[in-house]
Amino acid sequence: MNVICFGDSNTYGCDPRSWLGGRYDAGGRWVDILAAKTGWAVQNMGVNGREIPRTAPDIPPGTDLLIVMLGSNDLLQGRSPEEAAGKLERFLSALSLPREHILLIAPPRMRRGEWVPSQELIDGSRTFARCCRSLAGRLGVRFADAGDWDVPMAYDGVHFTEQGHRAFAAGLLEALR
Repeated sequence: MNVICFGDSNTYGCDPRSWLGGRYDAGGRWVDILAAKTGWAVQNMGVNGREIPRTAPDIPPGTDLLIVMLGSNDLLQGRSPEEAAGKLERFLSALSLPREHILLIAPPRMRRGEWVPSQELIDGSRTFARCCRSLAGRLGVRFADAGDWDVPMAYDGVHFTEQGHRAFAAGLLEALR
């Protein structure tokens, strides 16, 4: 099975302790854990700081599953959950894959931390997850909510710890069954 994981720094595997955009080792990143546990060919298309793109990326032919987890950076940049969900709907609608080949994941809820100083951002991340669930239903794409998984977060309130990547991978594997 050919899988693409398209997301932001949590997909990339960003180690928030690094000053220069470093990553956790492969054994500590959910994308690589997914590949190791399933034997699938998994391509990591995560980028630090990525917001929801205005245009769809080129998806290689033969992609069996596109996993999309985006929106946290849009909220951190001041967009409302509804605005971010609108961007996400336009993005997903422009993808050239059959709907059953797309898995939308609502990002884990933000927690108070260095990057999340307000309850408003935390509440916005909860609202965004509800928007994602509704969007997935309207578009007919698969859906999982990372907020349902106990994902340990780093001191900044946004990024996974290495244990968080393992917990995320476990939740994702269960959702894919």
